[in-house]
Amino acid sequence: MADQKRDYYEVLGVSKSASDSDIKKAYRTLAKKYHPDMNPGDKEAEVKFKEVNEAYSVLSDPDKKARYDQYGFAGVDPNMGAGGAGGSYGFGGADFGDIGDIFSSFFGGSFGTGQTQRRNGPVAGDDLSVRLNLTFEEAVFGCKKTVEYNRIEKCSDCSGSGAAKGSAPETCPNCRGSGQIRVTQRTVLGMMQTTKACDSCRGSGKIIKKPCTNCNGKGAVRIRKKIEVTIPQGIDDGQRVFLGGQGNEGRNGGPAGDLIIYISVAKHRIFVREGLNLYLDLPISFAQAALGANIEVPTLEGSVSYAVPEGTQTGTSFSLKGKGVKQVKGKIYGDIIFTVRVKTPKNLTQKQKELLRELEGLEEEDGKKKKKKK
Repeated sequence: MADQKRDYYEVLGVSKSASDSDIKKAYRTLAKKYHPDMNPGDKEAEVKFKEVNEAYSVLSDPDKKARYDQYGFAGVDPNMGAGGAGGSYGFGGADFGDIGDIFSSFFGGSFGTGQTQRRNGPVAGDDLSVRLNLTFEEAVFGCKKTVEYNRIEKCSDCSGSGAAKGSAPETCPNCRGSGQIRVTQRTVLGMMQTTKACDSCRGSGKIIKKPCTNCNGKGAVRIRKKIEVTIPQGIDDGQRVFLGGQGNEGRNGGPAGDLIIYISVAKHRIFVREGLNLYLDLPISFAQAALGANIEVPTLEGSVSYAVPEGTQTGTSFSLKGKGVKQVKGKIYGDIIFTVRVKTPKNLTQKQKELLRELEGLEEEDGKKKKKKK
């Protein structure tokens, strides 16, 4: 039932005044979040994925969006019947186009020409997605990678017409190129004349007698494409790169979809990334911690000398400013934050043991003197 559904704007998390690009951006984010491939076996995510797709199918279509904004679910749900627009079988406040969609839910055709004309109008190509694996260093410093994927393109042999070389699509004699035929049916309102897609040409208005052998009359072919992609410096695991117009080619002059590249970054052997900062644990000796020392701290561009003060305790953290990751869109760099871990020596020689005992005795003696002073 419609009243059990969530508002489509609420589903996508956008306002009613959101632009087409905002709606598309919200959809892409949620579609990735709830995609079955990202949530295997998660029934709740599967339900949400379907809900997001349903909301986008309405809000991305100007006609459906307008009806939804005016009539709510009743304006876009064919199961609501003729009462969807005006609340009764009367025309109410619905315009001619709305009535046509209402009648189409009964008759399978359209009242007027909008439905079939849209079928022959420009259709945007589908977005495509691929996953790209990067090393930790490739993500931090940026790189160029070659991506391969399958894409639907206009057939080069027939230039998208679907007809064999030396021939051309012919005007459908049944509908005379309109893509529609009129039918008269008896309804609850009496005899009604409506239009529906022509059965002979399937609403295209054209018939191909000699199909192109390369695309079998479809006008489009699936190809394997290679493209070089520039990966920006500082990209992180789970982020995406969008290549406009590199998705499936559109139909009837419609724009091509986008190619969405999902980034997977391998873990580093010593660094852990959090945002723009890099973290690592760095072992130092007992003597270095007690006496202080210049130690070598690894970075992604070689080691850097750092003066650790005397008396440093294990677990103390220090930072190298600006040695972390660069912001993807900006000039900000993160830090390297290293935490020292004091190593307890093993397999001591007799001489080393004697020195440590002597040190222990001196510490006890020093402690007693401090107590007496108090």
